[in-house]
Amino acid sequence: MSRPGNYVLEDQIGFVLRKANQRHIAIFAKHIGDLTPPQFAALAKLDEVGETSQNQLGVLVAMDAATIKGVIDRLSVRGLVALGRDGDDRRRVMLTLTPEGRETVDRLKKLAKHVTAETIAPLTEREAETLMRLLSKIT
Repeated sequence: MSRPGNYVLEDQIGFVLRKANQRHIAIFAKHIGDLTPPQFAALAKLDEVGETSQNQLGVLVAMDAATIKGVIDRLSVRGLVALGRDGDDRRRVMLTLTPEGRETVDRLKKLAKHVTAETIAPLTEREAETLMRLLSKIT
């Protein structure tokens, strides 16, 4: 740690979180190179909750409306997500996994477990639990 009153970048939470995230993204890319982490998150959450609106999925995966739209557009072009309209509100875009999307997410969830394990490998089990608990407190 730096002396009191000095600003040292390496001692700042944002910098350390960004470095940890960069490491995680590199590990993710090594194991799951055909999707980005946001694309995988959208597929995994859609698999978990079933049909939902595009806006609700964005909320569930912590993406703003513009970001989730771009993610869904790319997944739709790849044939992994089907878009429809809500019967009560034609403005609402509803999402479901296609059969190919379901197969893809089932396959990638197994790899994602390895990504998590490799990301937290430097930590003991207790440290990993503590890290998750502490990060959850600031999100």
